[in-house]
Amino acid sequence: MGRGRQRAKQAKVARQLKYFSPQTDYHALQRELAGTPADDDRYTDPYADKYADEYGDDDEDDDDAEGDAEDEFDAPAVR
Repeated sequence: MGRGRQRAKQAKVARQLKYFSPQTDYHALQRELAGTPADDDRYTDPYADKYADEYGDDDEDDDDAEGDAEDEFDAPAVR
């Protein structure tokens, strides 16, 4: 097929899509968009809050890691 015929065919399809208006079922659309209320209790992690207070902040101990190597190993640092 030549470029002219191909282009005319694409224009015809584009025109059909542009002016095609299907019947819209607004009640079905409303049901689909409304759905059911979100049920957050469908999945609950049994371990989510159980250990949160005990092991919640691991960043508290990171400040000690920034200290000198001498403090950590009780050996003089090699210079």
